[in-house]
Amino acid sequence: MNPIQSSVELARINENEFDDQQKVVVLSQLPKTKGFLGLSSLSLYQGFWCPSKIVPNVISFQTHFQAHDQDIILASKPKSGTTWLKALVFSIVNRARYTPSNTPLLISNPHQLVPFLEFTLFADHAIHKNSAAVKVPDLSGIPSPRLFSTHIPYPSLPESVKNSKCRIVYICRNPLDVIVSSWHFGTQDRTRSQWTNMEEYVDKFWKGEAAFGPFWDHVLSYWRESLEKPEKVLFLRYEDMKEDTVAQVKRIAEFVGFRFSDEEESGGVVRQISEMCSLKSLKDLEVNKTGKFMPNFENKSYFRKGGVGDWVNHLSASLAKRIISKVNEEKLKGSGLTFKYES
Repeated sequence: MNPIQSSVELARINENEFDDQQKVVVLSQLPKTKGFLGLSSLSLYQGFWCPSKIVPNVISFQTHFQAHDQDIILASKPKSGTTWLKALVFSIVNRARYTPSNTPLLISNPHQLVPFLEFTLFADHAIHKNSAAVKVPDLSGIPSPRLFSTHIPYPSLPESVKNSKCRIVYICRNPLDVIVSSWHFGTQDRTRSQWTNMEEYVDKFWKGEAAFGPFWDHVLSYWRESLEKPEKVLFLRYEDMKEDTVAQVKRIAEFVGFRFSDEEESGGVVRQISEMCSLKSLKDLEVNKTGKFMPNFENKSYFRKGGVGDWVNHLSASLAKRIISKVNEEKLKGSGLTFKYES
C-alpha cells in the first residue's frame, strides 16, 4: 500500500486492511495545520480538521461502534453549547430516576455523564509504542437509552449510526460567539496557547482550519440531514434555547421519546429541569469549580458566560459585519439556515 494517501483515500480504507505500523505511516501523511486548545496540530481527515492525536480514536469509533436503535447521540461543533445540552438531555431522559436533590449532576460534570465517543470512549489508552492500536471499549453494559456525544461532522459518522434508528440531537451557535468562546477556551493557559492574537484565529477559523471544521460544512451537514430526516436529526440553535429554554426542552424531550406529560408540565417539571441545568446553576456546583474532565482544561473552563452576543466585546463592528456578510452570501446562501447574533 502506498503510504502517501489523501484523507479521502484513507476514508475508504477499512481499519482491518492494514496493520498498526502501516496506519501510523498513513496518518503521518495527512495534511496538517496549526492546532489550538492545547493541541499540537490538526490533520485533514475525511475533509475535516481533526485533532491529530485523536485520528486513531476516530477511525476506531467509525470501525467498531455499533449503534442501537434506542441510542441518543448529541452532536455539535466545539463551543456551541455542548455542555449545556448534555446536562439537559441527561436530566430529561433520567427524570424518573433522579430529582434535583439527588441528580448525578451534583457530583459529576455533564461530560462524564454523556461521554464523548472520540475523546473518551474510544480514547487511545492502549496505544503502544510505534503503534496506532486503539482499545475498543465494551459498551454492552450501558443501560438503554445510551447517551453519547461527538464533535464529528455527519458524513464521517459510522454507518451503523446513519443506518439505525438512533436519534441525533445537534446544537449550533452563531459563528461570532463560537469564535470568541473558542478563543477564550483555547487561550486560558497562555503557556500552552499557540495563538498570538484573535485576528490570527479569526483568519484560521474563516479558512476552516479549526478543530472539526470547516464550521460551515459541519453545521450544514446536520442541517440538511435534519431537513431530509426530521425523525433522525433534531437541529437546535443555541440562541433559540437561550430565548425560550422551556419550549426547547419540551421539543427535545418529545424528539428523544421522553415527552413530558400534562401533569409534569403543570407541576413545573420542565421549568425545574431548565433551571437546574442553567449555566448559573451548573457553574455554581462545586464539581464544576474544581478538577479536570480532560487534560489541560479545568472543569470550570466549560462555564464562562454562555450568553448571546458576547462577540461585541471582542470583535470590531467592521470585522463582525464582514464575517456576517460572508456567512450569508458565501456559506449559507440557498440553505435556508440563518443565525441570530444578538440576544
